[in-house]
Amino acid sequence: MTSRSEIYLQNFYVYNSSYSQKEGEEQNNILYYYPPKADFDTQMKNVGLSEAIIKFTGTFNPDQPCESLHTQKSRQLYYQPEEGFWMVMTVNVPSISKTKDGLEYMEYQSDDVQDNVFRAVLRQAYHMFRLFKGTFNHILDRRAGDVTYLRQKLDHFYSRYLLTLKLNHCDILDVFQGIQFLPLDKQTFLRVHCFVNFVEAMFVQVKHTAFLYNDQLVWSGLEPEDMQVVYRYLVTSLLPAHMETELQGGSMPRHSTSPFSSTHYGRFVTGPLNLQDSCGSTGKVPKVHINNLTCPESYHLIVYRALSATLCLFVDGSLQLGIDLFKRLDVFLGPQLTSIVSEVAEQCSKQASTPGGTTNSVDSSPKFVYFNQLNLAQKSTVHLDSRRTGNVSVTPEVLRLLADINADKNRLSTTGEVILKTMTDYWVVGKLSNLREFYVVIHQKNANLIEINGLYF
Repeated sequence: MTSRSEIYLQNFYVYNSSYSQKEGEEQNNILYYYPPKADFDTQMKNVGLSEAIIKFTGTFNPDQPCESLHTQKSRQLYYQPEEGFWMVMTVNVPSISKTKDGLEYMEYQSDDVQDNVFRAVLRQAYHMFRLFKGTFNHILDRRAGDVTYLRQKLDHFYSRYLLTLKLNHCDILDVFQGIQFLPLDKQTFLRVHCFVNFVEAMFVQVKHTAFLYNDQLVWSGLEPEDMQVVYRYLVTSLLPAHMETELQGGSMPRHSTSPFSSTHYGRFVTGPLNLQDSCGSTGKVPKVHINNLTCPESYHLIVYRALSATLCLFVDGSLQLGIDLFKRLDVFLGPQLTSIVSEVAEQCSKQASTPGGTTNSVDSSPKFVYFNQLNLAQKSTVHLDSRRTGNVSVTPEVLRLLADINADKNRLSTTGEVILKTMTDYWVVGKLSNLREFYVVIHQKNANLIEINGLYF
């Protein structure tokens, strides 16, 4: 009889050692600590130990700070997002309870916690904070160095964000943080592009736009690094929550606010729930910060959805949003977007009906993961959806091997290939070339190395 524990977050904290000028003020270094119920002594002990480890290891290689600490029962990850600021995350090492000769003992599965995967989770925690709150230094600059204000921002964000982490389902896609693009024919893509340009021309408040269809990006006016974070927020948080609400209430066609406009399926995901509300409420519209590394800019993120299409409008953050703007947007976007959805859907149906247009669902068919570092494009047939719920077509062992190969890619220079075989007859191949990574999983019992290398590559 065996029982297995899951990976969970033990603690997470942000600190800056420069905030204590003399002995006895060390508590000033702690900017945020999770879990919040941890007593003060525990917080001080953990933060102090992290400071000591980072300083000690830095004496050996100042140019490459410590990234992780391994113990039998836990794994601690370190990340310095900005000068002087350190983020630390500790997760447990899952264990299996076993019995031998009548005695129960714990066997720890250290291979289940991969440094490159969970450091990516830690980096993403910072990038998501930066998207909605701005950088640590910019927050301080806005309030003349008020550290208390920064602590409030950190607490407000992370007290909610950390509860959404799905640590048991983290894998190589968390390392890539890629974007899944939707390939369209020239005519359909031009139709979308013209529509986006028309929106920006009609509404001067809209500075950037992004267009998605079925969680796949068609067009974006943002820099790839900014869209990378926005995309993850959309497909893993905002849109799933909205779709769940839609399923409960039904996605019914409705008439526009104008008597001269046709029936459409459009509605705001962020913004007013009811445009006819006499109170004139604009609802909840998040403010996002982009171009943080060059010239920071803030925008209102208005998300509008019609059927399977999603339009993101980045509106000048200095403006005060009013209900009139949302009404005009609805009148214009609703019918147009509903029409475009049918064209995109028709094109996707044609692609799916062509040979090779659909993914073979047979278990023995090859599965792959692809990532392009140049444009952050990502595609996977190993993962059956983009919801990060563990819905995958391979075993956990194979999924871990993909991340292991990725972690070992530094040895391959700019080009290389790794071929592995598991005890369960899975062949796992990783290829690196021209900043592109390609991983293939083949379940073929009687194949040999020559056949795998020749048949599929």
